[in-house]
Amino acid sequence: MKKILLILLISALSLFASSEIDKAYAKEFAFLKAQKQMLQKRVNAVKSQNIHKLAAAKRDIQNLQAKVLKKESLNESLSNKLFSAQQNLENINDDTSLIEAVVLQGSSALQPYGVNVHVDKNNYPQTLQAIFSKTLALTKELSSLRIEDGKFYLKDGSQEKGKLIKVGNIATYGISDKASGALVPAGNNSFKIWGDALSAKTAEALLNRQKPDTLHIFIYENANKEVSDKEEKTVLDVIDSAGIIGWVIVVLGAIGLFFLIMRVFYLISSIGSKDLPLRTLSELKTNGVAKTLDVLKSQKGSNARVLKATVRNIDRDREHVEDIISESIIHESTRLDKLSSTILVIAAVAPLLGLLGTVTGMIATFDIITEFGTGDPKLLSGGISIALVTTELGLIVAIPLLLGGNLLNSWAESIKDSMEYTALHIVNEYSKQK
Repeated sequence: MKKILLILLISALSLFASSEIDKAYAKEFAFLKAQKQMLQKRVNAVKSQNIHKLAAAKRDIQNLQAKVLKKESLNESLSNKLFSAQQNLENINDDTSLIEAVVLQGSSALQPYGVNVHVDKNNYPQTLQAIFSKTLALTKELSSLRIEDGKFYLKDGSQEKGKLIKVGNIATYGISDKASGALVPAGNNSFKIWGDALSAKTAEALLNRQKPDTLHIFIYENANKEVSDKEEKTVLDVIDSAGIIGWVIVVLGAIGLFFLIMRVFYLISSIGSKDLPLRTLSELKTNGVAKTLDVLKSQKGSNARVLKATVRNIDRDREHVEDIISESIIHESTRLDKLSSTILVIAAVAPLLGLLGTVTGMIATFDIITEFGTGDPKLLSGGISIALVTTELGLIVAIPLLLGGNLLNSWAESIKDSMEYTALHIVNEYSKQK
């Protein structure tokens, strides 16, 4: 019974406790729910505020970006204007330098003619206008036909007084009692008579203000530069212009030509009489070996010596006779080929010496250019003469020596073939008789 009561008591207590817990839970749940709703409202309010702030910030950023782009565009525009201003300043400086150079050149060019121009650095347009007007007036004056008293040099170097007829600033005629005709610059603004007899008629016509039928004129560029008379060069002058190498080539050419002539005489003397083979064969058939050798003793030349060796050994075996003929021809080849290699060596060395002279002349020319520049062509003429004339001399020597040497070599070979044919023919004919 007690146990039942205890169980009932425990059950009642548990029921009572469960009811209290549920109430507490319910109360707490309601509180938390209210807190949640309040927090949700606050979150929504914060989100709304942040959205408005973010939109405002984006608008501010866009405004700032627009201002930055505007500033950058303005900066680029100012940079372009600054660069353009710098270029304009450089162009102005260049134009100013160019104008100063033109003014200086114009004023200095007019001074030799006695025309002075006042240079105003603060008013270049006026100065240029003055230069142009005075230049135009001087051009009109110089381009006209002017007759004035003056002096000029004759062919013998003496100075003669007379009339100077100036055709603009490019030609001058001189007329005096001793000589008349066109004048050429003699240096330092002086003139000398030109060696053209027909120009005297032109000078007389111009002096009388008449139009000549034919204008015999010598046009010059500058009266201060002397015009040298053309000199006729001799062979020695041409060789001298080539220097020591030119003389070496000429000496070698003379030696080669001498050897060439000597070799011609050697070959002519080697042939001997043309009818000697026929006379030898006839004598051999008629009078025998001994008589034939007596006849050949008086003959000279390579052909006669080969025939002597052939006749002397003609009674031996055929093979032995042919060997003697070959040996004799080989022995005579030394004489027939005498001076041949020397001539060909000279023919080969001559153009090489010409090339050496060319290189030497070009080196001399470049040395002169390095020291004096290219203003005066006369300074360069020495090196150019060595460069060109030595090559010319080398080819002049080499071509005939090479041609003549090869022709004589061919002639020598034909002589050798003829000697061999003649000797073998005699052996064959003599063998038939036996």
